[in-house]
Amino acid sequence: MKKNQKEENVVEKKEKKDPRDVVRNFFKELVPYLIIIFVVATIRTFIATPVRVNGSSMYPTLKDGEILILNKMDRKFKRFDIVVADVSDIKVIKRVIGLPGENISYENCKLYITEDFSLENLYGYDMIPEGYYFVMGDNRGDSADSRKYEIGLIKSDQIQGKATFRIFPFKVFGGIK
Repeated sequence: MKKNQKEENVVEKKEKKDPRDVVRNFFKELVPYLIIIFVVATIRTFIATPVRVNGSSMYPTLKDGEILILNKMDRKFKRFDIVVADVSDIKVIKRVIGLPGENISYENCKLYITEDFSLENLYGYDMIPEGYYFVMGDNRGDSADSRKYEIGLIKSDQIQGKATFRIFPFKVFGGIK
């Protein structure tokens, strides 16, 4: 009889759980997932994020439906960089053409970019102000870009980053030029 009593006591001790242990175990299991979520959110917010090409304005360089990696760290935009900008709550993917401080004119379907070497702008070109960029789609005939009033010059703080790498479709996986 004593043996059965010992077995019952052991069973009773195993069934009793401290509520603090349950909470500790829950958090021990949850912490790795929270760390992963934090790391992914930080990367997507500050370092890089995927973006999908929507439309044909960057054809033939980029095609509708392609997925790119947007580099958010490099904020020094150069001519011919492909950037993603937020314009009136719409993301647009365009190529940087005109830089701050340059004079630009668009006449007879030709774009002229000059640097202003004098204090006076003798040729009537409009100067791109500091902190702004003139952007265009590669498909010039089918692109809403800086030539259009609705888009205009893009402020540097509207630019979310540079599209530097294509990840889908896999047959064109790699860097973008």
